Amino acid sequence: MNHPVDNQNERKSAVVIEAEQMNKTIAKGAATALPLNTILDGDCIERMASLPSNSIDMIFADPPYNLQLKGQLHRPDNSRVDAVDDEWDQFSSFGVYDQFTRAWLKEARRILKPNGALWVIGSYHNIFRVGSALQDEGFWILNDVVWRKSNPMPNFRGKRYTNAHETMIWASKSEGAKYTFNYEALKALNEGIQMRSDWVMPICTGHERLKDANGDKAHPTQKPEALLHRILVGSTNPGDVVLDPFFGTGTTGAVAKMLGREFIGIEREESYRKVAEERIKNVRKFDREALQVSASKRAEPRVPFGQLVERGMLRPGEELYSMNRRHKAKVRADGTLIGDNIKGSIHQVGAHLENAPSCNGWTYWCFKKDGKTVPIDVLRQQIRAEMQA
Repeated sequence: MNHPVDNQNERKSAVVIEAEQMNKTIAKGAATALPLNTILDGDCIERMASLPSNSIDMIFADPPYNLQLKGQLHRPDNSRVDAVDDEWDQFSSFGVYDQFTRAWLKEARRILKPNGALWVIGSYHNIFRVGSALQDEGFWILNDVVWRKSNPMPNFRGKRYTNAHETMIWASKSEGAKYTFNYEALKALNEGIQMRSDWVMPICTGHERLKDANGDKAHPTQKPEALLHRILVGSTNPGDVVLDPFFGTGTTGAVAKMLGREFIGIEREESYRKVAEERIKNVRKFDREALQVSASKRAEPRVPFGQLVERGMLRPGEELYSMNRRHKAKVRADGTLIGDNIKGSIHQVGAHLENAPSCNGWTYWCFKKDGKTVPIDVLRQQIRAEMQA
């Protein structure tokens, strides 16, 4: 006969299991509900409102700049400049623009995952208003990044400085969020030098500039793929979901597809959507190996030295040698070393022998194989490769 407490525990266990299964189903449903690799038509605020909360890894936003252009702009030879004079960039007042900005930022923050991030780009016309609004919404600014254009459009009226840059704001969803920042990958992009917050890149010209059926610019503010490449490599990982609520002709989607990220675009202008769809259809995704980027040492899985001993890669009693060949120590069964009558970790014994305050034992010690001296770090990397396979 079953005890009443046992029956009660069984019922509780069944309820817990059912709840867990339901949560998994809901989570799975939320994930599949995302319209991945799709360009949604319509208003960005309404479309974002239809997406699940906490579902997006990164948002890249290139909102209307509200340039307030008065009349047409001409070059000295009287030819017309194809500037931003479209209806979508025109707002009746700063107040109306601010209201629009707060509305899309509110939805953007709702749909971002807790550790997600926002990138927003603008000019002096709007970026300061956007920056203030995003702080009011609860975003935490991580950096402002200046895109300095190596080939800017000149100032034809000659009454102001040439507008040679745009400003981007990189922000996490909240203060203390564990946002993605692939520091080593960006450093590798910059030939081993820490990436700075001023980026020199050309504007879209030549083969990259998309044209419509009449041979005119398909979009007046098309962003270069190099800009999105750097942002996505630095702030996302393969498989992440990237949303662009002002999709335009699809630079974000094209680069996301190449780099193995999922994208969602929102664009109300049909002409831009058509260009973007055709563009992205012809993009080839890089293979899996090519998508791997340099990771920081801290991000790599931790492998204790004792694991090398447990797995028989190094045997108790085997001798290790310092890189300079001046010192040696014996491996012990518990993963420690003994050398010069000092017992301790690979780091402690190395530091003692070198009379140094600290020592990285992984790069200090070597073992002999087939008559050659091999760093023990080679064995650690072998285990890491197996863990990540």
